[in-house]
Amino acid sequence: MGTHSNSVLSDAEREAVIELRHAMHSEPELSNAEWKTQERIRGMLERFGVSGARVFHSTGLYVDIEGTAPGPKQSVAVRGDIDALPIQETRDDLSYRSQVDGVMHACGHDIHGSIALGTALAFYRLRDSFSGRVRVFFQPAEEAEPLGGRTVEEENLLDGIGCAVGFHVSPQIPAGRFGAREGAVTKSADQFTITISGKMAHGAAPHVGVDAVAIAAAFVNEVQKVISREMPVDDGAVITVGTINGGNATNIICPSVVMEGTIRTRSPERRALLSQRVREIAEGVAVVHRGRAECVLRAGEPAVVNDAEMVKRFRQLVLDTIGHDALVEITRVGGADDFGFYAARVPSIYFWFGSQAPGNESFVHTPTFGASDDIVVPTTELAVRYILDLLNA
Repeated sequence: MGTHSNSVLSDAEREAVIELRHAMHSEPELSNAEWKTQERIRGMLERFGVSGARVFHSTGLYVDIEGTAPGPKQSVAVRGDIDALPIQETRDDLSYRSQVDGVMHACGHDIHGSIALGTALAFYRLRDSFSGRVRVFFQPAEEAEPLGGRTVEEENLLDGIGCAVGFHVSPQIPAGRFGAREGAVTKSADQFTITISGKMAHGAAPHVGVDAVAIAAAFVNEVQKVISREMPVDDGAVITVGTINGGNATNIICPSVVMEGTIRTRSPERRALLSQRVREIAEGVAVVHRGRAECVLRAGEPAVVNDAEMVKRFRQLVLDTIGHDALVEITRVGGADDFGFYAARVPSIYFWFGSQAPGNESFVHTPTFGASDDIVVPTTELAVRYILDLLNA
């Protein structure tokens, strides 16, 4: 089992990481259906002697690697998500392209899961040279409810863990470069469903009925004023009405409309206020127009908030091991990630690694998204070095 000079992974581990990446990419599985992926990961861990992986959230796995060296007993969690998206891949230049119709790894979770595998294998081989514990999560269902990250929180799977490490591929960052910043780096995402009830009438006699379409239209207009008039401009809060359904004829006053939408903010403090205001405006607008509104809110993932000290250590490690050019200043993203559930429990870092290269410029969640194998092993090695650094903190 040879290793390259200055490398963290053995040749066999490097091969396993790329093997898993190709297997996951060609046989992608949707959120909460990652059965083959779960079995494949378990099999690869066992091939290298790593046993004792435990199931969580039905389709996920986590495994503890215990160091046997004397020293401080720190414990670090690392998370790689493993689910794919309902998107048809249109890349025909990849030998490992998706073989499943309408499903692809358009968000890079095939890479994330492979990095997690490489991390587990490396720490298992290095177990005599570190103290403490590394808990590796192969987490399902990041993309769709029920979310795997929520299960990690609800089942207290971070109890006794000192800090957590997450990461995400970014086609906006050049391949080989990395970024991390302190504070909120994603937004929370909560869903709402509003049912407006009016009263049916003939379209020629609207005064006899109560028009649910008119009420819904008023709500869509009014709710945007929460963003423009009640939120600080730097919050980046967004309220989106994504679906609106109602009515059955052009000449009937519609008695019922159902709307669904999303509320996003990077401020944990204002998250509850936004939900409250959506409910108040729905109910208030309905009353003004003689109807009723029922608002059901479903809490999604919290914002991912990065620990300042962990970010500082990460940036320092990139400078020391790769060099100044490898570090990029990154902007916050508008999306959400259920790694927010980890960050709500323990000090955490969520760093970005670049994948942008000629032919790989497409954004995530698109049919042409792709990332080279070349970035997978170096990112795994950086993650291993960083976790070693945290264990020795």
